[in-house]
Amino acid sequence: MPLPKLVNAGQPLGDIRQLLPAPPVSARPRTGEPRAFLFPINVVNEQNEKTINYIIVVLGSANPPNGESPSRSLWPTLIVLLVATLIASMSLWQFTRPIKDLSEAARRVAAGDFDFRVPAAARRDEMGVLAANFNEMTTRLTRTRELETRLNQAERSAVVGRLASAIAHEIRNPLNYINLTLDHMRSTLAPEDDTKRQLFARLTEQLKKEVARINTRITEFLKYTRPAKLNLQPLDLRATVTDALSIIEVQAAESGIETRVEQSGTLPTVAGDAESLRSVFTNLIINGMQAMESGTGGRLTIRLSNGQGHARVEIADTGRGIAPENISQIFEPYFSTKETGTGLGLAIVKKAVEDHGGAISVSSAPGEGTTFTVELPTEERSEVRG
Repeated sequence: MPLPKLVNAGQPLGDIRQLLPAPPVSARPRTGEPRAFLFPINVVNEQNEKTINYIIVVLGSANPPNGESPSRSLWPTLIVLLVATLIASMSLWQFTRPIKDLSEAARRVAAGDFDFRVPAAARRDEMGVLAANFNEMTTRLTRTRELETRLNQAERSAVVGRLASAIAHEIRNPLNYINLTLDHMRSTLAPEDDTKRQLFARLTEQLKKEVARINTRITEFLKYTRPAKLNLQPLDLRATVTDALSIIEVQAAESGIETRVEQSGTLPTVAGDAESLRSVFTNLIINGMQAMESGTGGRLTIRLSNGQGHARVEIADTGRGIAPENISQIFEPYFSTKETGTGLGLAIVKKAVEDHGGAISVSSAPGEGTTFTVELPTEERSEVRG
């Protein structure tokens, strides 16, 4: 290895310069420059002869024997340090991420969102076990909340049902008396004058219609509040739908509305109450008719299809549609977009479908029409559920 300049610190350098003639001698080294310092040591050998040995101390940076730069020798250390830092960061991230997910899940559950699940449940370590237990807890909380909601609804329905029965009894008694009195007046107190008799008959007929309308509303109210008593039997769903459609066929023809029934594939047999389902489809068909303005025509289509474990009935019209802000309230009791509606029709439909273990949904676009979809469990699925 080549030596830097020798520093003349007052030592005898003759001998060492003969051994190392190349390095020059400097009396005053400059700051930062590498230098070699010589320290002579007197040594007596075995023959009792004095000799001088030199210790050379090099200060400053010296090039490695192979001629490489000193900074290049630091690269392996830097690479190892970088890899270790990367591994430590990834390990820390994998450990802290499930904790953040659990914290977020706890916050959302506290806010009432019981549908959120922690994704770390698939891990096979302690964090995975903790996440799985948390998800199981939220599932049980969801079931508990559903049970509480059903219990509250059942309690409210029972109270309202008893109240409704009492009110209906008190209202129907005078209505029956009014109806009988109108019949008696029409048969015994009609005027002899033809003009007055016709007017009298028209007015009494209008009164009887209003009495019948009140009776219908009371019946609807009782149907919604009373627990359902269904007589479940195997039903041909197409026959039930066709029977309901026959009620409005004449009115549809007079209004220029086209009606048709479409079936896709073989329709499974459903277990249902014939009268209850007939009322469901009649209500939906009448709603579709009323959504299409009289005289402007339109199309009412009923589609029947076979789903996975259920039969599907779609009742679609080309009417005015439902406003987006009203979609979420369409099945709520006493909500109606009609001026003369009571808001119980679709609520009764939804209750009847759910009593059969089915589901009902609606899709609509203003100016394009509305589609109600009813899904009912097949006979085999109803037996398993029962």
